[in-house]
Amino acid sequence: MDINADFTKRALVHSADEPWVASPMAGVDRRMLDRIGDEVARATTIVRYAPGSHFSAHTHTGGEEFIVLEGVFQDEHGDYPAGSYVRNPPTTSHTPGSKAGCTIFVKLWQFDMADRTQFCKKMTQDAAPGKDGIATLELHRDARERVTYHQISAETSFEVTDPGGIELLVLDGSLREAGDQLETGAWLRLPEGQPLRALSGHKGAKVWVKTGHLRFAKPPAA
Repeated sequence: MDINADFTKRALVHSADEPWVASPMAGVDRRMLDRIGDEVARATTIVRYAPGSHFSAHTHTGGEEFIVLEGVFQDEHGDYPAGSYVRNPPTTSHTPGSKAGCTIFVKLWQFDMADRTQFCKKMTQDAAPGKDGIATLELHRDARERVTYHQISAETSFEVTDPGGIELLVLDGSLREAGDQLETGAWLRLPEGQPLRALSGHKGAKVWVKTGHLRFAKPPAA
């Protein structure tokens, strides 16, 4: 299965407008943003857990990172409320689910295979006030990528020029980019060499951004 699999092209998905698609596990539904592969896939997905639903225990052969968008995600390692950013590198394992239900944004098979750094951060904590109405928190950085969280004031210009491709998820509020209105849940991917230049709406915006990683985009190993 290939969805937005050409990383040389701009991709935009208004995820709130997409239908939910059932996964192999009862009570777990998905909105697929990009994907190369079937159930074992390099994938970027919005996943919704119904109350009391869960996935079977599994190992992250290619790593997993996710943001909890709504509710509380749970596994044997703890509870992760909305706003949590979690990285589970290759070789980690868990049994994910949610007693009350939750929605997450998750990326699979996009890690450096030698990465063993596992952590959880609350995205809103310690966002450093910056110039020009933008507060920023760096969530992760390595030789392949940089992951950041931004709180953008109302009607404020937001620009990202990092090399290696840019990916953005609107967590709250709205942005205007290249003539498109990006509301909460909008996911945007820009190819290598294309900068992000956007303007926040009248209520501002909160966004998650990843840069540099598209240089390493490839299907999962067999």
